[in-house]
Amino acid sequence: MLGADSTTDDVLAGVDLTGRTAVITGSSGGLGLETARALAARGAAVVLAARDRVKLDAAVAQLRDQVPGITVDSVLLDLADLTSVRAAAAEVADRHPVIDLLIDNAGVMACPLGRTTDGFETQFGTNHLGHFLFTTLLKEPLATAVAEHGSARVVVLSSGGHRLSPIRWDDPNWERSEDYFNWTAYGQSKTANALFALELDRRWSSDGIRAFSVHPGMIATDLGRHMQAEDFEYLSSVRRTGADSADGGRAVFKSVPQGAATTVWAATSPALEAHGGAYLENCSVAEPVDDPDATHGVRSWARDPDQAVRLWELSEDLVGA
Repeated sequence: MLGADSTTDDVLAGVDLTGRTAVITGSSGGLGLETARALAARGAAVVLAARDRVKLDAAVAQLRDQVPGITVDSVLLDLADLTSVRAAAAEVADRHPVIDLLIDNAGVMACPLGRTTDGFETQFGTNHLGHFLFTTLLKEPLATAVAEHGSARVVVLSSGGHRLSPIRWDDPNWERSEDYFNWTAYGQSKTANALFALELDRRWSSDGIRAFSVHPGMIATDLGRHMQAEDFEYLSSVRRTGADSADGGRAVFKSVPQGAATTVWAATSPALEAHGGAYLENCSVAEPVDDPDATHGVRSWARDPDQAVRLWELSEDLVGA
């Protein structure tokens, strides 16, 4: 029985991915690199996408040591620069005309107020808009995978942090920056990830491309590099009991293989065919929970189909798709 303690290898036991290709963003370390390792160990060719060439090359070398004989490629991708996103998508599509799995894993968390190259608030721009453009530009190789292999999937990394904020429709990019709060911005970006997967599945499922969003759990990775003492204090103040908490509200951290388990489950489980667009946690479909004290489940604002359509249309406008 899979659950919160399951690892990537538990999820993929007995799974054969030979002949399949997976593209994973943010895969030079942490959850992305573990996702790549686990999929490659089951026969998939993997394409690592990240913004640092030195780290990418090190990740490729590490994978080749861990899984001898694998097929691995890499591409530079800076999600905070739409020119880079377009170039990376073109490069990936040219070299890999069939993509079976696209894992939108990269992200930033709790940043100070900043702007992407194109002027978007850093977390909304990187976590959502960069992935929105990258994914939509790769529809053709995903559709080719459906034609050749019968299916394709997109997995978008959201977070339990989506509970911190719905989409701020009146000012999603904090153009009135005096009210900026890094955790509200992070929450909005993670809500956007969930809504993106929901609408992507609605639009593309008729083509055989299914999409899911994932809450990986709390994992100690480089994602938290921007956090200061006040950020940890804030998280402690909002934490209650629930799926990610131990007695007394203490956070329970997962290992990296446990944190990536729901991602690879989303990418491969046949049990999810009837649950396209779902938000997943602990290798299961999350229940809708709007109790403000709950630290499990998915908020209704991240499952609202009308907001998902509105976000898609806004995103197309912002990225010029």
